[in-house]
Amino acid sequence: MNNQAPVTQNYRWRILALLFFATTINYIDRQVIGLLKPFISKELGWNEADYGYIVTSFQVAYAIGLITTGRFLDKFGTRIGYIWAIIIWSVAGMAHSAARGVVGFASARFVLGLGESANFPAAVKSVAEWFPKKERAFATGLFNSGSTIGAIIAPLIVTVISLSLGWRWAFIITGSLGFIWLFFWIAWYRVPEKHPEISKEELLYINQDEIDTDVKMKIRWIDLARLKQTLAICSTRFISDWVWWFFLFWIPDYLHKAHSIDMKEAVLPIIIIYSVSSIGGIGGGWLSSRFISSGKSIDFARKTSILVCALIILPVMLVSQTHHLWVAVFLIALAAAGHQGWASNIFTIISDIYPKQAVATMVGLSGFAGAVGGALSASFIGLILENTGSYFLIFLIASSVYLINWLILRLFIKEIKPVSLN
Repeated sequence: MNNQAPVTQNYRWRILALLFFATTINYIDRQVIGLLKPFISKELGWNEADYGYIVTSFQVAYAIGLITTGRFLDKFGTRIGYIWAIIIWSVAGMAHSAARGVVGFASARFVLGLGESANFPAAVKSVAEWFPKKERAFATGLFNSGSTIGAIIAPLIVTVISLSLGWRWAFIITGSLGFIWLFFWIAWYRVPEKHPEISKEELLYINQDEIDTDVKMKIRWIDLARLKQTLAICSTRFISDWVWWFFLFWIPDYLHKAHSIDMKEAVLPIIIIYSVSSIGGIGGGWLSSRFISSGKSIDFARKTSILVCALIILPVMLVSQTHHLWVAVFLIALAAAGHQGWASNIFTIISDIYPKQAVATMVGLSGFAGAVGGALSASFIGLILENTGSYFLIFLIASSVYLINWLILRLFIKEIKPVSLN
């Protein structure tokens, strides 16, 4: 078995670049409406309840999509699955420009949510297909950094287009980015076993962890649900994913209320937070892969990296206690980096435990659990702020859930190793 990296690895890193840009486009497309909300609300007369219905339609569709697209990807493959996903979410993104009312926007957001839900199951499955286990966490961290890059550049792109051509063109142009990506995906992507230019040495290197890469199996929900590993992973996603959504949607409000800065002044702090979080995602994956390269077990590498990320997040409980803007920004950025590092490893644990034929299904199932937790968190956060007027309890809970995650993994997954679904 070949454990040494072959000289030619261009194709694998080219695939990783495609996954990175798909994730970047994914986050650009989902953020456009939030950035344009003031302009659209003024022109079309939305109230806050109207906007809430539109956002909810995306969240509901995203949750539904996560639990269904994973099965589709495992059945038909990442090449076909990604093609359909990018077409659906790109068309839906552009369709926002034709909407004239709440129902139209809600319908476009629903379809967008269905299409975008396939991105992470497809990306994680692609990494499992193209990278050996010792490289997967780092590769996952790299493609997942596209989410923060998308969050950084979306305001710049949308602002320029809207001021130059109007807000409807912002949806059209950003939505069309997916079709440019699609051209390269169709041209370049094949699973390694079917790629005409992959050497036998590289194929052996990619599949060094696999017992039998030709085994075909039918994945059933009951087979996944009966495993305590499934319960553990879904539980961690349920109690933690909401923290990232909190950072995305509530931090601007917190900076405004706690530090009296307007939206223009908040741009630099937000860019810093997302930039540092991107480094954290890559760093968390690198740390895990580094442990494995140094001779540590996969179990030690993943769990220790998650513990490090949890400890990095812990100081965010102090954010609401500081009156210094940049201290708060630093603590939030550190926590966002810890979350992304955790995400790089929790995605990779799925490909460590489950066979390749079940990876997308399991990513979708765990993502559904995370989406449900994220949807519930909006009401949870709102009620806390309404009754206390303080972010202290929210930051306190956010700081602690990742240590709870680590304990869940320690208790329910004694060793991170492949399981059989037969």
